Amino acid sequence: MEQSSSKHQIRSYIIQSQEEEIKRISLELHEGVGQNLYSIYTGLQFVESGLNQPHLKNYLHEMTQLIEKTIQEIRLLSVELHPPALTTLGLLPAIKSYIKLYTSTFGVLVDLEASGEEKPIPEQSSVAVFRVCQEALTNIAKHADTSNVKLSLIWKENELKISIVDFGGGFELDELEMNPVSLGVAAMMERMLLTGGHCVISSKIGEGTSVEISLPL
Repeated sequence: MEQSSSKHQIRSYIIQSQEEEIKRISLELHEGVGQNLYSIYTGLQFVESGLNQPHLKNYLHEMTQLIEKTIQEIRLLSVELHPPALTTLGLLPAIKSYIKLYTSTFGVLVDLEASGEEKPIPEQSSVAVFRVCQEALTNIAKHADTSNVKLSLIWKENELKISIVDFGGGFELDELEMNPVSLGVAAMMERMLLTGGHCVISSKIGEGTSVEISLPL
């Protein structure tokens, strides 16, 4: 029993350390690299406005467009790594923010429903739930061959329940070990176990897949 508790603490520590590193990288991308590129971008715009030679002006305009695209990509990557809304506004706003990014990136529409009164969640649990939702949605975009997903959050007095349902091809659970999503699924279940919650996955060929998450409050 003591050995099991020790393993649990070690896994929890590793995940927490990884999240701290992800948060640091996200901040450096946004505040460091992103801000430097933005300064270069505004500088090039200023130079472009003062140029009279058309070929140089066109070349500079292409460069500013490329930098603008790079800035946007870094912003999206930063949000995907660690959405600021998760720690400042809470789980639901962070999920809404991610869904916008997700739809614009993968073209998969997410029907989001939330009911009940949102309650404060410890940051470690909030991050775990967000990561599980993120992994589930990413798996859907890559493997489910569908353009519609239904995601619902139900806040109860002592529990948060989340359901993520796609209407894609589905898969046989018995063959999960040979499926490319198997490691991601194992990580989803592990994250929820470390919070005292659960993650249950069910799937059927031709009918899609559902991910049911529960977190005690």
